[in-house]
Amino acid sequence: MTNHAARLFSIATGSSEPIYRQLVDQVKRLVAAGQMAPGDGMPSVREVAQALALNPMTVSKAYSLLEMEGVLTRRRGLGMEVAARASTAQSAQERAQLLRPTLERAAMEARQLELDSDTVVSLFIQILKEQA
Repeated sequence: MTNHAARLFSIATGSSEPIYRQLVDQVKRLVAAGQMAPGDGMPSVREVAQALALNPMTVSKAYSLLEMEGVLTRRRGLGMEVAARASTAQSAQERAQLLRPTLERAAMEARQLELDSDTVVSLFIQILKEQA
């Protein structure tokens, strides 16, 4: 399942955002988008740490936060899984809020590069079309 962990998460080591927060946000986005459903098992802390070359305590911290927020639940002897409560469909506005930190970072980079908003928006639209 180690390959699964590497495909599930993408860590930006140079980011100012802590790694545990990146993991938390990515799990929330996957659940909100329906890519992870209630009952889906999570890779173990050890598997994620090995796949992404992270300290296991970092992964454990992310999983614990997700459990406290009700996104994940602990299955005795089986590890973590997506909680049943996490299945409640989130509104488009709630899902957009999950994207906001990423867009704020992109906006800051665009300002640093002195790009005007029209250029940035048209580039974003082009990328969205390429990803479709």
